[in-house]
Amino acid sequence: MAYRNKTYVAFASEDIHFYRLMQAWRQNEHIDFDFLDAHDLNTALDTSQPDTIRRRLRERLVNTKQSIVLVSDTTKPKGARSSSFLYYEIETIVKLDLPVVFANLNGSRDIERSMLPTSLLDQYTVSVSFQPKIIKYALDNYVEAFAQNKTATSPKTGPHLYRASVYKDLGL
Repeated sequence: MAYRNKTYVAFASEDIHFYRLMQAWRQNEHIDFDFLDAHDLNTALDTSQPDTIRRRLRERLVNTKQSIVLVSDTTKPKGARSSSFLYYEIETIVKLDLPVVFANLNGSRDIERSMLPTSLLDQYTVSVSFQPKIIKYALDNYVEAFAQNKTATSPKTGPHLYRASVYKDLGL
């Protein structure tokens, strides 16, 4: 098995510009934000057959240590439609038991339950606003917390969030 060091970003196709913004943050020398993007592996062209695309998505997810799900009004409905690629990504994330950071595209620091994919509501996840500092903080800290939670006597379940003091300490 390959070394799992990548971050997989799942999103509805309507939200691709937010994913592109994350890539721009990574390239900007004035923004302290970086992640090893799983989308850089095994490129599937738009003209590929759905089975080929799903196979490539799975290959990417298998090499992933953590995932970010970009959350908008379209996330829950698309994540519930079995014909969508987002549905496949979410189901694979669940099967592989990957840590999930929800990034709220509306800027909310709260848990946006009404927008979260149903299959992830019972999983131990963390919700953050769509800002580079807090997403980076979550990527740097949440994976370890997720791993520790698996062996805890009373493991946490469901979505969680960071306290206001974490945002304040980050200057947000």
